[in-house]
Amino acid sequence: MWRKLLIVWVLGMSFCTAPQAGVLPKDSAEQYELLFWESIKDSNHASDYEAYLEAYPKGRFSGLARSRLQRIKASAPKTPPAAPPQATPPQTAPPVKPEPAAKPAPAAKPAPAARPAPPPAPPPPAAAAAATEIRDCPSCPVLISLPRASFTMGSNSGHSSERPAHAVSLGAPFAIGKYEVTVEQWNACVEAGACPRIATVAAMADNTPARDLSWDDAQTYVTWLAKTTGKPYRLPTEAEWEYAARGGATTRYWWGEQMQPGKAGCKDCGQPWRQEEPAPVGSYAANGFGLHDANGSVWEWVADCWHSAFRGAPSDGRAWDEANCRVRVIRGGSWLDGADYMPVTTRFRYDASVRFTQNGFRIARDVQ
Repeated sequence: MWRKLLIVWVLGMSFCTAPQAGVLPKDSAEQYELLFWESIKDSNHASDYEAYLEAYPKGRFSGLARSRLQRIKASAPKTPPAAPPQATPPQTAPPVKPEPAAKPAPAAKPAPAARPAPPPAPPPPAAAAAATEIRDCPSCPVLISLPRASFTMGSNSGHSSERPAHAVSLGAPFAIGKYEVTVEQWNACVEAGACPRIATVAAMADNTPARDLSWDDAQTYVTWLAKTTGKPYRLPTEAEWEYAARGGATTRYWWGEQMQPGKAGCKDCGQPWRQEEPAPVGSYAANGFGLHDANGSVWEWVADCWHSAFRGAPSDGRAWDEANCRVRVIRGGSWLDGADYMPVTTRFRYDASVRFTQNGFRIARDVQ
């Protein structure tokens, strides 16, 4: 109760006047900083506090962040001193990197008769039936090919950053990742010498979404993939991302108007869920276009520069960019967020150069 009262006091009573505005922050630097701090304040990972201090070196919580960072580093296990050399070294095999611990299997879904039937989902459009999968190389992410289409982007009932709802006609077909880029796929770029080796990513299971990545890191990856395959890989535009994430639906979520368990990877969304990390990619149901994990799992970088609302946004699905833009859009929410972050219109911003443990990405490319 005290936490709720504090947030209301800081952000103002107007947060509670709209169904979603009480969860999403208003568009001000102070409130974005508060949301950042709220998302990491209970963390035991040094990288989270380092990311906060990089984004807000003189922020209101900077002193506390430095104190916790020092405590975490001080409590880290010390590396034991090397043993003195032996006269005759034993002939042993080189150490083998241990396999990551097996993740628990997704909980079995209850039989349909054991729970009330969910509201009927809108039928998938013809475009969903025509979608095809593309994979340009063994280590490349699988893509879903989508035709050019028109849809309504944004929401007039959500947070002010999602307004106004507006018509968008995608000017060309495109392909987008069936899943978020995985640790294994990121490591292929690392092994090729094109992407930076990030300690936190290296410690993650191969089949989980790559995270703790900046927008700049994502650009490095798609540039490498384009050069390797000869295909025009890139980040999806914000319009392409929302169109694909909707899966042909016009409702609040791709599956309907109400939250349903097993549809998205968030802390209020049902199993499989662990606080320590997101579930392996594909653990939750696919939307009408065959995409997995667009809601929850990790926040996903898109190509666009951040704008506080959709007034003046392109109507043809192009990236809405600005010269020297350093604040970029992320979409979809993460596994550490609540169900109120799962609507398909939810959007947020982040500094392009800052790595944060909840941020990853999904790729796109042009198709003929």
